[in-house]
Amino acid sequence: MPAVPFPLVDIRSVANAQNEWVALLLRAAEGSFDDATLQAMFGAPDLLAAVAPLDCILLLDSPALLTPPVLKLLPPNRVVLAVDARSLAEEGVAKRLAGLQLDGYRVLLDGPLPEGTAPPLALRSVSRLVGGDAFPPPPASLPALFGPHLARGVDTLASLRACANAGFSWFSGGYALDEAEADAEDPQQHDDGTTRRRLMTMLALLSRDADSHELETQLKQDPALSYHLLKLVNSAAFSSGLQITSFGQAISRIGRRQLQRWLQLLLYARHDPDGPPNLLLPVAARRGAVLEELCKRDGGDRDEQDLAFMTGVFSLLDRLFRTPMAALLRDLNLPPDVEAALLAREGRLGQRLRLCEISRPARAVLDGAGVDSLSWWQAQLRAYHWAIQVARNV
Repeated sequence: MPAVPFPLVDIRSVANAQNEWVALLLRAAEGSFDDATLQAMFGAPDLLAAVAPLDCILLLDSPALLTPPVLKLLPPNRVVLAVDARSLAEEGVAKRLAGLQLDGYRVLLDGPLPEGTAPPLALRSVSRLVGGDAFPPPPASLPALFGPHLARGVDTLASLRACANAGFSWFSGGYALDEAEADAEDPQQHDDGTTRRRLMTMLALLSRDADSHELETQLKQDPALSYHLLKLVNSAAFSSGLQITSFGQAISRIGRRQLQRWLQLLLYARHDPDGPPNLLLPVAARRGAVLEELCKRDGGDRDEQDLAFMTGVFSLLDRLFRTPMAALLRDLNLPPDVEAALLAREGRLGQRLRLCEISRPARAVLDGAGVDSLSWWQAQLRAYHWAIQVARNV
């Protein structure tokens, strides 16, 4: 642990209208960013390497934070600056932001302009927090020739649609959970749930150590599942260097541990090849990777890490199936601590799962989960790195 605690940073995914992650939004979880925090975040190569090829969007109160030492760490081709529009009331800010844009930075004006302040001609891309009297914004109210415009705090499907109609093209918020419920009620959906039910059957078979023949039988009954499994195990993100061409190879060469992980993730995969990605997939992958990394840091063995990963991935099953979690877990024979975490967010796993779910976790919440702020930062980076790769390969 460093002498001064590492700053608490909230990281949020940003997706486009096609449900593809395009950037990560970084904001201070306590107060505002300062010079020391920004240098701690970007001073090591971990951040930008972990989130590649995505951009980082920095939510800032003022461009005054962008001192020469900080700017030296922020490559213009990877970092987007979302600056509080209220700072334009200060002398010289408009000129400074225009200068940053000339230097290659993409600058978003975050929030409403100060009263009586005209928008600078050079700065036409905006960021807005959804909510309040100004939303939903009028259709086509943002200039189409500029952008991308970012809507953040988009927590419902209705808000997403309103923001898209207004001209926003980047979206951040919890609307993936709302979208999952809407999709489940949509009669136009191609998947009738058969593939996901068969996946749950296979996971139950793995949990009781069934023989490979039983697993292959399930795979052969579902062309969509077969396709997705072979595609996933041969992807760049997961490949062991061996070309897998049969279910027997996938089971015997890859191993049951990895097969179990991939089956857990395939629950969230798109089952219509022409459909958009399922936004629950990277969320579930991130949760699983965070819990696994924290377990590893605690000295947990391989089995304990697997259970931590499973807890994170399974935490969205009730959303995915629109079925009570208790009913879904009935046939999986999970350990009591995993069930307690999934059903009631109890125990160490439950506290850490809750940590993955809340916005802007306070230090007291981290302390309760037995996590220091530096471990939380590093676990988030590793988890986002893995979730990005999963989202691009499934």
